[in-house]
Amino acid sequence: MSSDQDHLKETDTEARFEFKKEEKSAFQTEKGLTEETVRIISEDKDEPEWMLQRRLRALEQFQEMPMPTGWPGAPDLSEVDIADIVPYIRPDIETRGGAENWEDLPEEIQDTFDKLGIPEAEKNALSGVGAQYESEIVYQNMQERWEDKGVIFCDMDKAVQEHEDLVKEHFMTKCVPPSDNKFAALHGAIWSGGSFVYIPEDTTVNMPVQAYFRMNSEGMGQFEHTLIIAEDNSEVHYIEGCSAPKYSAFNLHSGGVEVFVGENAHVQYSTVQNWSKNTYNLNTKRAICEEEGTMEWVSGSMGSKATMLYPSTVLKGPGATDNHITIAMAGEGQDIDTGAKVYHNAPDTKSTI
Repeated sequence: MSSDQDHLKETDTEARFEFKKEEKSAFQTEKGLTEETVRIISEDKDEPEWMLQRRLRALEQFQEMPMPTGWPGAPDLSEVDIADIVPYIRPDIETRGGAENWEDLPEEIQDTFDKLGIPEAEKNALSGVGAQYESEIVYQNMQERWEDKGVIFCDMDKAVQEHEDLVKEHFMTKCVPPSDNKFAALHGAIWSGGSFVYIPEDTTVNMPVQAYFRMNSEGMGQFEHTLIIAEDNSEVHYIEGCSAPKYSAFNLHSGGVEVFVGENAHVQYSTVQNWSKNTYNLNTKRAICEEEGTMEWVSGSMGSKATMLYPSTVLKGPGATDNHITIAMAGEGQDIDTGAKVYHNAPDTKSTI
């Protein structure tokens, strides 16, 4: 291939992810993080009191923890000033919790996800798809044949309302508590959107479910939470994609992922993240794997100004298995610090990184 063709191909790829839309929002908080900000987010979502209290406790923990200074060679986080971040932007859509029909989305949001190929993927290869724009899910759909088997795939805000017992038991309690690290605490205080996946016992979902997260606005933070519960003898493949256009001001992505793998269950979590070069990508992702369960992480990390990401699995039950495959690429001005962690807490467990 000629150098001209190489350049055109590279330009086309950049254009696919780095296009921008005019910012339109129905509601957004002021910059910075205060107790009032947390209360406003919780009130706007009409959350139960227990979730507000968890947010406020996470805020306390965030304020008590020092900013991580890292170690020699670790990414420089000195530019990350929460006072300069807009933590919550609700997009201007009529349906809270996500439209069920693609055509019901505003034209500019449809166009955003059309360019990224999301509708085509849904038609051809997915059991369900969710799309988050700014701080909230704007589209969510699950094929009826899986819903009839008791599979749940919805946004986290809806899950808090409609599957309260499951969320209350699992949300940032046993897997990723806010005390884990400063950015987990930040996430616990101002999380918004994300996916809830529940696979009943003895159920195999043999087509992937996918969620796509898009930051459009300059100087914002995105804090989606993904909670996957795979009961005994179940199987699911979850695919996550993330991107943001390039701006002069920095953006912050600090998502949280919690996966519960039941006995003899199998969960594959695949993620492709192509952030712009002004984004700090600071996530916490962890799974707890019961007896004879299998957890697989497949990660592709491109873009971002700095990424710190170490998906981890706690092998809790005898015979549990964990596999990690990570592909990371960095260019000039980018710092990607990524790896994996496995805790072998039971006999006859095995892992591959």
